[in-house]
Amino acid sequence: MTQRLHFDLTTLQLFIATAELGGVTRAAERVHIAPAAASRRIQELEAQFGLPLFERRPHGMALTDAGRAMLAHARSITHTVSRMQDDAASYLGGDQGVVRIAAPKSAVIQFMPADIERCALACPGVRIDLQEMNSQIVQQALKRGLADVGIYEASLGAIDLPSLPYRSDRLVLVTPRGHALAGRGAVGIDDILGCDLISLGEGSAISIALERLADEAGRILRMRMRVGGFDSIAALVAQGLGVGVMPQAVARSVAGGARFARVPIEGDWPRRQFVLCHRPLAALSRAAQSVVGVLADIRIRQPRMQRR
Repeated sequence: MTQRLHFDLTTLQLFIATAELGGVTRAAERVHIAPAAASRRIQELEAQFGLPLFERRPHGMALTDAGRAMLAHARSITHTVSRMQDDAASYLGGDQGVVRIAAPKSAVIQFMPADIERCALACPGVRIDLQEMNSQIVQQALKRGLADVGIYEASLGAIDLPSLPYRSDRLVLVTPRGHALAGRGAVGIDDILGCDLISLGEGSAISIALERLADEAGRILRMRMRVGGFDSIAALVAQGLGVGVMPQAVARSVAGGARFARVPIEGDWPRRQFVLCHRPLAALSRAAQSVVGVLADIRIRQPRMQRR
């Protein structure tokens, strides 16, 4: 490409809608423009990139490899614009700003409700936008600037952003009440690897830990099902379809009935440390710095501006 790109948000929204709906006509309806104008916008966008973004098929349109790559950028841009609108609306409403926190399901269930309440009391003019995602995606969101503050499980490794220890938990094995391991005082990793497992989706810190431990032991992980939440794990465990590994506090909540057994797990690996990570202070708003200070129990002081 030898010239600068020129397109507006409507074109990006149209591109995203076409990718999601598989056709320009339905995409045009979503963004409220005429189909002919929509087709022209897509063609102009492809011309600017010098690449076909879609394959034209008899019954619709499918993204090319280049189109899939551009779709990720388009979604990131529209997300950033949405954040700008939220922030502007917050300031117009008299608030001090919006702070976006990304955290995995474990932290959202166990820690975030009380900590968000603490933030609300300490920073009454700040609105928190909590986004739930697995620890790997939290790290990606932080690196791409899609979150101001992130919480992730420390075993995934550090990223090149400021971080502090946050909170910790411990994993337990959840089984049906009549399971062979249900009456044990504790189980080891070999016991767990011998079971059919029901776990969160790929990329969750627990799944990654189990995969690593199985690899180190030279065993095959018997991952029977992957689901979206701990409540789903509990429902499937209750039917005798497998066992699950989840934080002890979560297990008490979702698997606390008579149908379940919660068995301690031996060793150090079930104890997990969470990390509080954030964008560089210079890139954080005052509202975000205040929230980081509350979450970390550390008062962050901004350097005074020098008078000119």
